[in-house]
Amino acid sequence: RCHQHSKAMLDISFPPFCAFLGSLGLLCVALVGTWCQHWRGGFSLDGGSRTFNWHPVLMVTGLVVLYGAAALVYRVPSTWSGPKLPWKLLHGGLALGAFVLTVLGLAAVFRFHNSNGTPNMYSLHSWMGLGTVLLFSCQVGASPDPPNSPRHPELSSPHRVFPQWAAGFGAFLLPWAPAWLRQLYKPIHVFFGSTILLLSTASCVSGINEKLFFSLKNGTTQYKLLPAEAVFANTLGILILLFGVLVVGALARPSWKRPDSDSPDSRQVPGTQ
Repeated sequence: RCHQHSKAMLDISFPPFCAFLGSLGLLCVALVGTWCQHWRGGFSLDGGSRTFNWHPVLMVTGLVVLYGAAALVYRVPSTWSGPKLPWKLLHGGLALGAFVLTVLGLAAVFRFHNSNGTPNMYSLHSWMGLGTVLLFSCQVGASPDPPNSPRHPELSSPHRVFPQWAAGFGAFLLPWAPAWLRQLYKPIHVFFGSTILLLSTASCVSGINEKLFFSLKNGTTQYKLLPAEAVFANTLGILILLFGVLVVGALARPSWKRPDSDSPDSRQVPGTQ
């Protein structure tokens, strides 16, 4: 009885979970904006510290929240029937929006560093963050020949480099993409999607921690004394981490996955296979 009761408590439907996750994502964006506005001086494009403040806001908004939303599009039950094309457009649009914001966030931090004579790419956070963006932009995977498919010898090359967004666009959005290509690429796309999201949350958390160490020192209450800004930013980091873990958990939950079907409802556009 206890096991059945616990299982029933955990067996929640996706819509309320999605509403909670959406609220959590908006809260993360609001908190990072508040942190930069209230404690870090606001925003500017002059190359100073206020230019840097665009970096955390754009990264959290794009590489975590929008990217997480894109990953969960196909967990919405209303996407399980009818044409897939509108949902594929939404998924691709959210991923593209996340990529654009990420590039702008990188531009902000590089401009700040170059304007102030600060070296680029020396910290663990910068290595992790840039690696995540590169993985988002370009994923490498081995593509052996599918069984009983001698018709496609081009898949036998040891490695192929695909832009994550462009490869997903070509494999899943275009109606003339063959079924074997979608079946081959789908698990790779899903795996790297979850990996990129986890790396994104780790990069954001390490960046918050690094910024606090750099900012809360001479002339301010030191980080180790836990001033109000440190409590606020640490809480933000925990919420970002929670958001990423919940998204990955939702992606792994079998009952929330879109059922695979060969019915007409699963076609990309009406009247096509």
